[in-house]
Amino acid sequence: MSDTTSFELGSASDRPPNRFQVNPVNGNSRKTQVATADGAGAGTGTGDSEGPHEVYRRLTNIDGELLEDDAFDATQMLNKHQPRQQRQSIKSSFRDKDKPSRFRDLQTTTRFQVDPRSGDSDESNDSQEERELLDSEIYDTKYGKSFRHFTREALPRLDNYRNMMSIQAAYRPTLDELHNATLTGKNTHSLTRNQDPESGAMNGILKFGWIKGVLIRCLLNIWGVMLFLRLSWVVGQAGIIEGFVLILTTTAVTTITALSMSAISTNGVIKGGGTYYMISRSLGPEFGGSIGLIFSLANAVACAMYVVGFCESMLAMMTDFDWKIVDGGVQDVRIIGCVTILLLLIIVVVGMEWEAKAQIGLLIILLVAIADFVIGSFIGPKNELDRAKGFLGYNGTTFSTNLFADYREEKGVQHDFFSVFAIFFPAATGILAGANISGDLKDPQKSIPKGTILAIVITTATYLIMVLQCGGAVVRDATGNITDAINGSYAFLDCADGGCKFGLQNSFQVIELVSGFGPLIYAGCFAATLSSALASLVSAPKVFQALCKDELYPKIVWFAKGFGKNNEPVRGYVLTFIIASAFILIGELNLIAPLISNFFLAAYMLINFSTFHASLAKPVGWRPTFKYYNMWLSLLGSILCVAVMFLISWATALITFSVVLALYLIVAYRKPDVNWGSTTQAQTYKNALMSVQQLNNVEEHVKNYRPQILVLSGLPNTRPVLVDLAYMLTKNLSLLVCGHVLRGSSSQKYRTYLQERAANWFRKHRVKGFYALVDGEDFESGTRALMQATGIGKLKPNILLLGYKTDWQTCEHKELDQYFNVMHKALDMYLSVAILRVPQGLDCSQLLGSQDGWKTVSEVPRTLQPNESSGDLQAADSSARNGLGGSIDSLSRNVSVSQASSTSDLSFIASNQAKDVSGSPDPLEAKAANVVPNTLRKSKLKHDDPASLYKGPGGVELPKEILSDLTQFTRKRSHAVIDVWWLYDDGGLTLLLPYIISTRRTWQSCKLRVYALANKNSELEFEQRSMASLLSKFRIDYSDLTLIPDITKKPLESSTQFFNELIKDFVVSEKDTENGNSSRATLNEDETLISDDDLLAVQDKTNRYLRLREYLREQSTKSDLVVMTLPMPRKNIVSAPLYMAWLESLSRDMPPFLFVRGNQTSVLTFYS
Repeated sequence: MSDTTSFELGSASDRPPNRFQVNPVNGNSRKTQVATADGAGAGTGTGDSEGPHEVYRRLTNIDGELLEDDAFDATQMLNKHQPRQQRQSIKSSFRDKDKPSRFRDLQTTTRFQVDPRSGDSDESNDSQEERELLDSEIYDTKYGKSFRHFTREALPRLDNYRNMMSIQAAYRPTLDELHNATLTGKNTHSLTRNQDPESGAMNGILKFGWIKGVLIRCLLNIWGVMLFLRLSWVVGQAGIIEGFVLILTTTAVTTITALSMSAISTNGVIKGGGTYYMISRSLGPEFGGSIGLIFSLANAVACAMYVVGFCESMLAMMTDFDWKIVDGGVQDVRIIGCVTILLLLIIVVVGMEWEAKAQIGLLIILLVAIADFVIGSFIGPKNELDRAKGFLGYNGTTFSTNLFADYREEKGVQHDFFSVFAIFFPAATGILAGANISGDLKDPQKSIPKGTILAIVITTATYLIMVLQCGGAVVRDATGNITDAINGSYAFLDCADGGCKFGLQNSFQVIELVSGFGPLIYAGCFAATLSSALASLVSAPKVFQALCKDELYPKIVWFAKGFGKNNEPVRGYVLTFIIASAFILIGELNLIAPLISNFFLAAYMLINFSTFHASLAKPVGWRPTFKYYNMWLSLLGSILCVAVMFLISWATALITFSVVLALYLIVAYRKPDVNWGSTTQAQTYKNALMSVQQLNNVEEHVKNYRPQILVLSGLPNTRPVLVDLAYMLTKNLSLLVCGHVLRGSSSQKYRTYLQERAANWFRKHRVKGFYALVDGEDFESGTRALMQATGIGKLKPNILLLGYKTDWQTCEHKELDQYFNVMHKALDMYLSVAILRVPQGLDCSQLLGSQDGWKTVSEVPRTLQPNESSGDLQAADSSARNGLGGSIDSLSRNVSVSQASSTSDLSFIASNQAKDVSGSPDPLEAKAANVVPNTLRKSKLKHDDPASLYKGPGGVELPKEILSDLTQFTRKRSHAVIDVWWLYDDGGLTLLLPYIISTRRTWQSCKLRVYALANKNSELEFEQRSMASLLSKFRIDYSDLTLIPDITKKPLESSTQFFNELIKDFVVSEKDTENGNSSRATLNEDETLISDDDLLAVQDKTNRYLRLREYLREQSTKSDLVVMTLPMPRKNIVSAPLYMAWLESLSRDMPPFLFVRGNQTSVLTFYS
């Protein structure tokens, strides 16, 4: 083998480091001859003979490894240094350098063939030569001329699609690395080609093919004791015809299940866990976990049942020879059973290879026993005693007599078709024996369908043939009187007095009677029971181990550890041994047998339902290679399984469903942190999509109005009070979207981190909302994008909720303008606008620390964008440290002066402690977000405890006063008061929102006090009655109603002085403008300045709001929440600072204050 070939097939550790992992391609590549010796020699002995070596020097480092410089073009260098006629020979020398001489003349193949195109005449020589470099001419990959070294792209290969946790997973470059020229690719992990845990031969690990792994196991499990002890009795009761129907019905259930299982097993790689793995990955962890647990328990108890069956067969044989150990009864069964299961445990623990050999030996014994029965039926009765016991040989009369059913009463039970079916059905419940060891199969996708279906066909044919033989050769009743047989009469068939002990109906030893050599049937019984016990002893721990690895239930992960090359669940083997031994010692397994059958049937039911559900949901990932299934057939199979469960025993069926439901609820409550792409997820998406589409066809009506809120909160954890208020309005009612505007562009990794952090906050605080993130040039443009693009169909926000901008007097004028323009844009879009102000401010980014192991945003490196310099990135990081990155870029900090002074010391101490905290997970790692739910679940603190929800930087405890402020909308209040100042009719939203708040659990006992403006003092009483009537028709329960009569009265001088003090920095008087043109120019350019004309134009409104301020301070300073109609910001009339001064006058030094302005469309109605 050439050096090139050995390099390509070697492990990744032998290769030079590269950015992208590409698998070698095996195929019939075109082979071309290496250049002739004359051609090769043309480049030698001349002054230019160093050309190829110079190329090699430039392509490799001092150790001969390839340089990762994509900019170097070997073709251009060849063109530069050599004439065209010499390039062919140079390439030959370059290819053959350091290659042994005996290999230089041999044909070699390239990994990639690039077909040459017929070049146009106007193409450059350089491009032509570059194509020749990748042409069908041979090139040596060792020296860097393979195609993967000429591109950053990864070629389509299997390893690129493996799970990232897989040993053999390859590295596909990210979109950022391909798209951004400033980013360099990462080196791939050191991967070893021959150590794929999913491959069949990994360091000598034993993997089975479809015959030894599936077919033999299914045959042994299906051919159980029923074959030898109960099949003849079924023929006696049901007859040949109904016996056929009974067996074919049983086969229909198992065949449909096998087809469904084949579809699931061929829809992707199947790992260890068998039935549990298939159901959990199809229907989700809730169904998978419940079935996995009861299926493991069922196999453990079934193992005990099969061992007891072996003991009873052994005891029957010992009785024939008059042997006994203790009492010849229960004690002997217990002794033999414990010894037997101990031997089976030793076989299993030694290794799967010994277990497989034992299975093959047992199968041979079983096949010999079946052949013994078939041969014996053709030989006929060996003596008169056999005839007397009812074995007459093949006989037309016997066949016709046994053709129809003859159901009888036995042990107080009147049998019918369904009761006999229930007794026989467990004989067919071994079809999952191969699938349960899916982790030990070379190719589960091919082995499971082929082996299982073939096993069903073989066993069904065997059952049907034996039914014909029993029905045609043995009568139903015989006395066993040998004298009658010797005399040649058939009196031994007369059982009028009911004294018959032989025949199909009365004896379970018919198979032994018919067989050519009776002891072989005992051996067959032993083989059938031991093989089934062995299969169950293997299946239970394998399934349980896979369940434990997924940590769906608490306290069981200890059993997930595997030992040896095959990752054997030794701890699970011991646990199964203990459970089986306990049931063997207890005895009375006949009572448990129906429950075990029901457990198996529950697994069959969910396998069928999984296939039906996947076909119904039709996710794109549902592409099974096994095509011989039908969704409706799978549904029928699922229904049949349920029917059979109730036929076997309705009581045990109810117990089974109860156990499955209980285990389902446990997993659902624990919310395991897994994402397997189940069809339940696909169906959820499909249902949501159909619902949204149907919602588009529903016309809007005022009675169905719902407040759908877009809240400009930034990250939810930076303004939790604002989000809490929004969620209180939308909880279980409507849509909540938390909008976040980032200034400038950000990397997708950074955006993903923010989205994960927001989702984590939603989960922890149990807020059902969405997080929308946009980046833009500034706050205004980003918010415009949010308002225009957020939502889909009728699920779009109709209310914009902002935090009050407390720093409007000190911030940049541009920032104030943008805040004001956002309100204008919202009203232009017919969105309602709400503004919340709380005394302590809304922005808690400096107050609250990073929770749940998340790093602060300032610690997350933003990727440098192509249009950014390093200085831009440093500036962005600096701004992030000052206020959580994009949040302060987009929204005002909303921190009052008093808050800043009162919390600065706390923030400083907490931030220093945060620096000392180590071990914080990287927020960019995929696992970091996934750890959170488990820590939340394990926390012993009550969920509603504020101390567990909010921590300072470094995890320090926050003072009670701060916690009280943070939870002012979530903690339960008694005797709270909400004042509603419904000044103008905006459609009723000002009244509706506080009413919704009053219906919430935490504010349920609050009182609504309504204040409105009176039109005339003379009609005050009439207007009050009219307003009371209106509120009663709206069915709004209020405690007090007050009308304000003299709103037009001039405000107090102190109020006027207060207002003038607010706007003094923004006012430009006429004297200033007359003194110079510069002041006038400044006034025209800066829209945030206020002229005397502006003040005069809105003098009446200003007085009105100052008068309202006086009423507010008189009436509502002790209230828990004040809701007031938001003054209308008229375009080109009111400037931003003047408008903010109005709001400041109304809300300063007040309780939590909510301004609301509807879109002038009715949201209340008194019609039914």
